[in-house]
Amino acid sequence: MTKPLSIAVAGLGTVGGGLLKLLSENAEIVAARAGRPVVVGAVSARDRTRDRGVPLSTLRWYDDPVALAADPGTDVVVELIGGSDGPARALVEAALKAGKPVVTANKALLAVHGAAIAELAEARNLPLAFEAAVAGGIPAIKALREGLAGNRIRRVAGILNGTCNYILTVMREHKREFAEVLAEAQKLGYAEADPSFDIDGVDAAHKLAILAALAFGRPVDFGAVHVEGIREVSALDIALAEELGYRIKLLGLAARTEAGISARVHPCMVPTGAPIARVDGVFNAVVAEGDFVGRVMLEGRGAGAGPTASAVVADLIDLARGRQTPVWGAAAGLLDGAPAVPMERHVGAYYLRLMVLDRPGVIADVTGILRDHAISLEAMLQRGRAPGEAVPVVLTTHDCEEAQMRAALGRIAALDSVLEKPALIRIEPL
Repeated sequence: MTKPLSIAVAGLGTVGGGLLKLLSENAEIVAARAGRPVVVGAVSARDRTRDRGVPLSTLRWYDDPVALAADPGTDVVVELIGGSDGPARALVEAALKAGKPVVTANKALLAVHGAAIAELAEARNLPLAFEAAVAGGIPAIKALREGLAGNRIRRVAGILNGTCNYILTVMREHKREFAEVLAEAQKLGYAEADPSFDIDGVDAAHKLAILAALAFGRPVDFGAVHVEGIREVSALDIALAEELGYRIKLLGLAARTEAGISARVHPCMVPTGAPIARVDGVFNAVVAEGDFVGRVMLEGRGAGAGPTASAVVADLIDLARGRQTPVWGAAAGLLDGAPAVPMERHVGAYYLRLMVLDRPGVIADVTGILRDHAISLEAMLQRGRAPGEAVPVVLTTHDCEEAQMRAALGRIAALDSVLEKPALIRIEPL
């Protein structure tokens, strides 16, 4: 009988519990596809008494997760602790130094320290697998790194955070404000007690940094990602976007340009006819554009016990079969050194919503400022008349540079007739 692949799992929370359940319930199919059984031999978790749905009494338990790296019966270490530093980083580095392959679902660790960890894995000729780190059950990593390996990827984009997508979906469908929907999402378990990691765009930025590294064959560079969240998206903007033929989504977008690689996370207005505009609720989607394949879109559940465990097992099957791919798709010496393009250089169209006093000359003042900064208008929308009171005015522009728009926006916000901070959302023709 072929020797089983024995794994050690650090972290038995939602994903860890899901992994144990999958390996138990689908043991036969996993063994058939892996060429040998995949079994859990050792674990590390804070609570030994918690019911994970499968018997654990025969497993080797470690209070210190880093100690799993030295477990003599372990072939592969699976890190499901989370966090960019602390025990997660220490375990991954210790396992690689001990000569053991690593499977991780930790997007923060890879985004922040992925370049150094990849060098460590390569120096020891060890696999570092992380399908579960981006978009849960969607096979985005394998699609970019292996399925599209023959293409020059021009662009990768996606809905990379289910919490934000759920909030924006409910705001649109039920015409409710952000704070109210966020509170409901927290009660339902879709948002954490401290939701800042999600709603401020950091989680999506971690994932985008990983996708950009894979798409463009370059070391991961989280610091180069421009990040904005959804706190300032209002129900009014969502309704006006619908009226203009758009939906608002938090997107991660990375592209190769003549100047280098751009990577950004922020709310976007996408045409209602675009496939990604119809990805709602907690679902994620990843879009890649290659020179030979054209556009490819993958959609599915981006988090949760089952989808994420599915991605972890896909990596374990690869390791059991002896399949190994360089972390970022090519050896370190062959990675692209293209520079990062700052957000100020971004060129695109914009949606600008102002709350202004309804009095003569206001629109002329605004359009004059836009003209001064060489920004041309595509359309203008004003709803209702209320002389002497505040009314919303919406302007959409043709393509211009971000720096131009920011300079113009500063002058517009300083006008006496503009009563609150202008809302600015970038338009993306996905």
